[in-house]
Amino acid sequence: MRYILAGLFLLGSSCPALAESVVPNFTRGTINATTESTTKVIETIRQVEYTTGTSYTVTGTNINIPGTPAPGANYTIINQGAPFQFSETYLGPGVATETWIDRTTETQSTTTSISVFTQ
Repeated sequence: MRYILAGLFLLGSSCPALAESVVPNFTRGTINATTESTTKVIETIRQVEYTTGTSYTVTGTNINIPGTPAPGANYTIINQGAPFQFSETYLGPGVATETWIDRTTETQSTTTSISVFTQ
């Protein structure tokens, strides 16, 4: 008997669930967004230039340069006592130039956006 009364009580006390539709009650809004980023680039550049032959260069003023200049040739001053200039360069095979570059580039950026919406 106790079980029957408990069952009747539960049946009699149950109510249907009531629900109402949800309607937004705003008319406009905004969204703000900010994005920050950092980029770091590390570069290492190694450039080596080689020569495979020889190069011999002679230049000057007031200098007597023979018809076929060569290392060890006999160069003489034309007008003794007058100013003169003389340059002799010999470049043999091997490394001609070497360039080493190490650089770091860091970039920071910030992007801000605003979205506005209405209903």
